[in-house]
Amino acid sequence: MAMRDNFPPAGSDYLGGESDGYEYRTIFAGSSLERSYDMICQFLKEEGYADVPLPRDAEELKLFRLPTRNRQILMFEDNGYVHNPVKILFPIDRRRRSTLILCLYNEEDPYHLLKFHRVLEQRPKLADGEK
Repeated sequence: MAMRDNFPPAGSDYLGGESDGYEYRTIFAGSSLERSYDMICQFLKEEGYADVPLPRDAEELKLFRLPTRNRQILMFEDNGYVHNPVKILFPIDRRRRSTLILCLYNEEDPYHLLKFHRVLEQRPKLADGEK
């Protein structure tokens, strides 16, 4: 069954990636950025995410890379392509030019949109039902 329909539970190791029950994270490191991106696209199709809009190719994906090297900014901003429930991120270490990080999010979580867009990080009391 595809991951989108059966999200990996917390602590599981699914196809080389790790899941906390809400976020699944894995790394693709091909011989080139283009190859890594192609592997991600194929993985997403096989796991039920074919309907999520993605950049046309690796060159278009590069346009989503943040122009800064400031590690503090990179800690708080997603350095890459983000479209719910998928994030394709560039590693902070720019020497890893052919590496991409794929993050998938459990759409069944009751606070999915708040977590995905990091609203709960800024206002954690929302998860407790406060406004």
